[in-house]
Amino acid sequence: MRETFIATYRRLLTNMNYKTHRYLFDSFNIKSRMTGLVGPRGTGKTTLLLQYIKEKIQDKNVCIYLSLDHIYFTQIKLIDFVRDLYEIDGIRYYFLDEVHKYPNWNQELKNIYDSYPDIKVIYSGSSSMDLIRGAYDLSRRSAIFKIGGMSFREYLVFRLNINLNSFNFDQIVKKTDAAVDYLSDIDRLKGYFIEYLDYGYYPFIFEDKENYHQKLLNIIDKTIYEDISNYYKLKTENLISFKKIMSYLATIPPGSLNRNNISNNIGLDFKTVDNYLNILNETGLVCLVKENKAGSGLLKGTDKIYLDNSNLYRAVINEIGFDYRKGTVREIFFIKMIKNYGEKIYYSKIGDFQVKSTYFEIGGKSKTKKQIKDNLRNSYLVKDGIIYPSRNVIPLYLFGFLY
Repeated sequence: MRETFIATYRRLLTNMNYKTHRYLFDSFNIKSRMTGLVGPRGTGKTTLLLQYIKEKIQDKNVCIYLSLDHIYFTQIKLIDFVRDLYEIDGIRYYFLDEVHKYPNWNQELKNIYDSYPDIKVIYSGSSSMDLIRGAYDLSRRSAIFKIGGMSFREYLVFRLNINLNSFNFDQIVKKTDAAVDYLSDIDRLKGYFIEYLDYGYYPFIFEDKENYHQKLLNIIDKTIYEDISNYYKLKTENLISFKKIMSYLATIPPGSLNRNNISNNIGLDFKTVDNYLNILNETGLVCLVKENKAGSGLLKGTDKIYLDNSNLYRAVINEIGFDYRKGTVREIFFIKMIKNYGEKIYYSKIGDFQVKSTYFEIGGKSKTKKQIKDNLRNSYLVKDGIIYPSRNVIPLYLFGFLY
C-alpha cells in the first residue's frame, strides 16, 4: 500500500500546474517541526500544500502527501504507516491532509512528533470543532496558520492573471487616492466586484462556475452532517436545526437578529441556539460581530449575526427563494475582509462598525454622512457602487485589497 500512496502523491504533484497562489502562500512556512493549516472547506488548503511541496521542497523523494480520509486509515494506525515510510522509504516530510477525518488524530500526531525528532509534520483540515480544539492541544508543538476565502484582490489576480499588490488598513483609510490610482488601469472594476460578491470567495469558482452555488450548499451540508455531526454525535433531527438557523439568518437584517428571536422562530431554547451559533461560527458558516465593550459589559453584550460570506448568503437565498439584500451583502463583505486581514472588528453606535479607533458607516451610492457627521475626524462612509473616493468617503471594493 505504501507504493500506491507514493504513486498517488507523485501523480498529484505532476498535475499541480497552478501558477497563482493564495495570499497565505508567501508567509506559510514549515520552520517548526509541526505545522498546521486550518481553514473552512473549499478555501484551497490542499492546493497550497501541493504547491508548497512542488516549489519549496528541493528533494521530493523524502516527502509525501497523504489524505487521511482514505479508507485505508480506518484499518491501520497512522503512526505505524509513518514508521514504514520512515524506515523503508526515507520519508522525512509528512503532509497530512483532512486530519480531522482520522480518529484521535491529535494524540497520534503528538506521538509521531515525540517518536521521530528528525521529521516534519504538516497537517491540514477544515475548521471543524475537532480540528480547532485539537490544534490548540498541539499548540506547544505546532505553528498554526489560518486561511480564509479569497479577497477581491485575489479574485482579480486569478480571474485576469495579473499581479496586484495588497494595501494595509492605514493605506486604504489614509491614502485612499493613491490606492485607487494604483487600480485605475483595471477595466470593469465595478463589474468584477459584483461578480466577486456572488461568485468570488472560494477558489473552485475557476473550475466550475455553473455549479458553484450548488457546491456551496454541499459545503454547508458536509460541514453540518459530517464535521459537526461527527464531533458532537448529534442526531439528524438536531442537525436540521443548523440549516434552519442559516436559512433564518438569510431572511432577517442583521441588526434585527438576536438569540431570542432566533430561538422563538426556530423552536429551540436560548442555550441551544447560543451553542449552535458558536459552532456555526467556528466552522466557518456564520460570522459573529460583537459590540466593543469592556469589563462586565462583555458578558452582557450581544452579537450581530451574519452568514459567513457573501457567496454563502447568495447560495442560501437562492435555495430558499428569498430576496437579495444589498445592505446585508455589503456588511458581510466588509466584515469578512477585515477579519481575514487579521484585524478585530466591532459593531458600533457611531456608524456601523469600529476597527481600531476608526468608525465606518456602510452603504450604497446615496448613503449620507448623517450617522457619522459628529465624528468626521475618525469616521468614514464606505460606499458601494462608486470607484473614486471623496472626503471621508471610501469605495467599498478597496477593502477587498487588504490581503
